[in-house]
Amino acid sequence: MAAVLAVLALLAAGLGVFASAAPASAAGLTQVSSFGSNPGNLAMYEYAPANLPAGAPLVVAMHGCTQSASDYFANSGWQKYADLWGFALVLPQTSATNNSLSCFSWFDSTKDTRGKGEAASVVSMVSAAASQYGSDTHRVYVTGLSAGAGMTADLLADYPDVFAGGSVDSGLPAQCATTQTAASQCQYGSLNLTPAQWGDKVRASDPGYGGPWPRVAIWQGTSDTTVQPVNATELRDQWTNAWGIGQTASSTQSLPGGTSLSVYNDPQGKPAVELYQISGMSHGLAVDPGSATDQCGSTGTYYIDTICSSYYTARFWGLDGSGGTGGGGTGSLPAPAGLAVTGTTGTTASLSWSAVSGAASYTVYRGGTAVGSPTGTSFTDSGLTAGTSYTYTVAAVDSSGKAGPVSSAVTATTTGGGSGACFTDNNYNQVAAGRAHQSGGYAYADGSNQNMGLWNVYTVHTLKQTGADSYVIADGTC
Repeated sequence: MAAVLAVLALLAAGLGVFASAAPASAAGLTQVSSFGSNPGNLAMYEYAPANLPAGAPLVVAMHGCTQSASDYFANSGWQKYADLWGFALVLPQTSATNNSLSCFSWFDSTKDTRGKGEAASVVSMVSAAASQYGSDTHRVYVTGLSAGAGMTADLLADYPDVFAGGSVDSGLPAQCATTQTAASQCQYGSLNLTPAQWGDKVRASDPGYGGPWPRVAIWQGTSDTTVQPVNATELRDQWTNAWGIGQTASSTQSLPGGTSLSVYNDPQGKPAVELYQISGMSHGLAVDPGSATDQCGSTGTYYIDTICSSYYTARFWGLDGSGGTGGGGTGSLPAPAGLAVTGTTGTTASLSWSAVSGAASYTVYRGGTAVGSPTGTSFTDSGLTAGTSYTYTVAAVDSSGKAGPVSSAVTATTTGGGSGACFTDNNYNQVAAGRAHQSGGYAYADGSNQNMGLWNVYTVHTLKQTGADSYVIADGTC
């Protein structure tokens, strides 16, 4: 599996020589022989429609294992929308020299972290292409399939200052594995992390970054045996937590190809994370050959005729002119820094943060819902449940009443709970919260080891705590 990274720290300066890039046109993909620093030993390909104006978006598209840039370009459908809506494409390519299956190294911390290896090579590609085309550096996006999707998630975490959005197609959460040995657990199982722990992997990838976060689309077939579907749920958990919003969908709808869409809105009511689950689809990229606007791509190995994922992803990002680009709130003030939990009781959680110059007030969000509007830099949330974890973010509000992007999220856990406390949730979340464990696809209550049924998001039980790390099934009795 694989992918690549990118950042726009420098454009023309410091890139080295940018050579052998014939003007891209409707003729097809063009290879760029020299694009600057290339520690990851990758090849760069690019495409842009004729007469592309300056200020257009830029999309990085990354192939999966055993594939190539030209293969992905020909089958994924991205060329159609580059022509239709006007944006440039960059397609990185790895090789068997880097990995025997031509996979991007999403599982190697020496290659997929900020400033290193393949990540740094893609950074050079993005910088070079943005300079060449005069791209809008606030509208750079990244998408990928399988290993390319795993690298896409890593890139979004490593470079949230570069990418306004991403799409992870049949892929893995950011920094799920740091060695090749650990990769199989991510692909075929679960690390059993909480949303906060998944979010911490994002926050640790670029320490000190406070937002705004990229807007992330997640695509997953429910019959994928190469990348288990639980990875999509974990990606949802990871990026909603990074945004400081809850894991309950703001809305759901049915789309073509047996696709279910769950949307998770930011505090301003704009989609921040979208989860597309395709019933019965195996491992691959969802395409839908045809001439209609919402149809794209060609079928083939790992290109599956269900729905045009590239169309819905491009619209989610706003590439069709709908204004769906990433960036957070509408206000002009930056996200507050230093949000911290200063104390908790059984029913309250106290917070503080650093002042933002020019802020008339602040909005405090609990799980994405506004719960307070203090004028100072502290707030105490009340009416909470004992022994329960809550996620908070805060945004600065300017004099016109507009909230800016939200801060990094923090988690506050109220005191109390213990023996007698009851927790109702689906089996996947019970395991993620540490109240149960999974084995062979089934969930078991910690301590009592009672069989709770299939380890998924559809089976719901109430667990009652009977001691330290000990729970029993208590459906209908709590």
